[in-house]
Amino acid sequence: MEKQSRYSTKKFYVKDLLTIFLGTFMYALAITQFIMPHKFVTGGLTGVGVLLNYAFNFPVSASVLIFNTVLLLISYRILGKEFLIKTIIGVASLSFFIGMFESFSWEPIMTNEPLIAGLIGAIMCGVGIGLVLSANGSTGGTDIIVMIINKYRNITPGRTMLLIDLAIVSSSYLIFHSVETIVYGIIIIAVMATSLDWALNGIRQSVQFFIFSSKYDEIATQINLQLHRGCTVLDGIGWYSKQPQKVLLVIAKRSESNSIFRIVKAIDDNAFVSQASVIGVYGKGFDKMK
Repeated sequence: MEKQSRYSTKKFYVKDLLTIFLGTFMYALAITQFIMPHKFVTGGLTGVGVLLNYAFNFPVSASVLIFNTVLLLISYRILGKEFLIKTIIGVASLSFFIGMFESFSWEPIMTNEPLIAGLIGAIMCGVGIGLVLSANGSTGGTDIIVMIINKYRNITPGRTMLLIDLAIVSSSYLIFHSVETIVYGIIIIAVMATSLDWALNGIRQSVQFFIFSSKYDEIATQINLQLHRGCTVLDGIGWYSKQPQKVLLVIAKRSESNSIFRIVKAIDDNAFVSQASVIGVYGKGFDKMK
């Protein structure tokens, strides 16, 4: 059982890494091939790096690495060791992919349709960041700020990122002195935020689990330890077998669904699990009753 659990954990970790690599690849491709060639501005620390590139020709890949040093230390204290490791991988892979694409001498994509190119780039950026966050990772920068806020406040990452990015995009006026550039930037970050929330499939929504398993005590213990979520044990009777059955009731955030499934599968592959979306959850760890 212990050996199987270690194997399952390793398999899921490799899957998370591949998801992070795919997300950072999409993000880097969008920034360097769809956004920067048309002098568009995005949000986040990558957007700050893009502004520095426009103003001083400073490599965006170097900016991404420099800006994230302090934020990585903060994320370790608040979000934990696993998040720190995955964030380092996310920042390193993003810097690598951006540097790789910056070294290419490709012609700008869709030169006659800059707005469409910007929208395609924004969608790719949003989905790319969403993939990274879905694996409990980060591309660094404002992603870390968003994850910290989401840990303590049940606010969608897209909305939080939108507010931060609006300030960064507005600062582009200091370089270009163009209101049109700001308007394009606002459109791009709005599409990015929407794409991010879509990719995460509504991270703010909560879910309700009913877990039927003879190993309910092990599953409940691991959910408590790993996710810090409470579990309620209900007494039930199987009507066909007429045998008593323990049922676990778990309320969690949608972003924690994969983690719960992983825990259940690692402990009892034959468990019966029912998942349902919950419109509103109020109490400790969720929304406050107003």
